[in-house]
Amino acid sequence: MDLKQLYQDIILDHGKSPRNFGKCVGYNSEAKGYNPLCGDLVQVYLKLNDKKKVEDLTFEGSGCAISMASASIMTDLVKGKSCEVAKKIINAFLKMVKSSSEIKSEDLDNDQITKIMSLSGVKQFPMRIKCATLSWHTLISAMEEKKEEVNTEAID
Repeated sequence: MDLKQLYQDIILDHGKSPRNFGKCVGYNSEAKGYNPLCGDLVQVYLKLNDKKKVEDLTFEGSGCAISMASASIMTDLVKGKSCEVAKKIINAFLKMVKSSSEIKSEDLDNDQITKIMSLSGVKQFPMRIKCATLSWHTLISAMEEKKEEVNTEAID
């Protein structure tokens, strides 16, 4: 199996059977995001402990396969990490889908890098970048406890 096929399989798997879907028990922060061009909606539920570690992270929403797969992969990769590490992973992901050919992160193991790299192909389709990044921007909003809805049209 070639790498492109592996990436497609990961996206299809996470898109059809998203991980961490639903409201987590005891969440203490949440944020909503909307991509008006594609119609993607996502709501992120975040449970941080006293030490700012992500104890739980889930999402609800609807949208295209890229949007749902990206949210699912994000929750898998960030759960259990400190907010500081989570923000580094988010920034590395956003850089990867916008400009870089690969992700650089010492906070992810090889399997996690493969999962996140499965979304790298969206940069070839500028309209799909917003689908892939919606949940990641929404997680930042939840971490920063912002109240306004994330809208991809307001993000560069």
